[in-house]
Amino acid sequence: QGHLVESGGGLVQSGGSLRLSCAASGSIYRVNNMGWYRQAPGKQRELVASITCGGSTNYADSVKGRFTISRDNAKNTVYLQMNSLKPEDTAVYYCNAAIKTDLFTSRDYWGQGTQVTVSS
Repeated sequence: QGHLVESGGGLVQSGGSLRLSCAASGSIYRVNNMGWYRQAPGKQRELVASITCGGSTNYADSVKGRFTISRDNAKNTVYLQMNSLKPEDTAVYYCNAAIKTDLFTSRDYWGQGTQVTVSS
């Protein structure tokens, strides 16, 4: 079984920055794709950014140029550096990872979510 633990959310003023972290732990054979999603009140969960184990990245258009996703494979940890934050970035941010617990078993795991609130 895998497990994801997030940290780094909080309250910040418009234009400010926050850094989210998400560490995978448990019975891990390998962590494949990792990513961050967010869900604002009354809206569907959406992909913010993702990164492969090789370091290829993908971003939602709304965050390109402001957010940077990175990972430390040795620590099974993914980060999301968020700069130039806007009130519309306010949401609960969820970490997601595709974790192989053995050579043949892989499934998606989700973190518990961390609140990011950007005040205007």
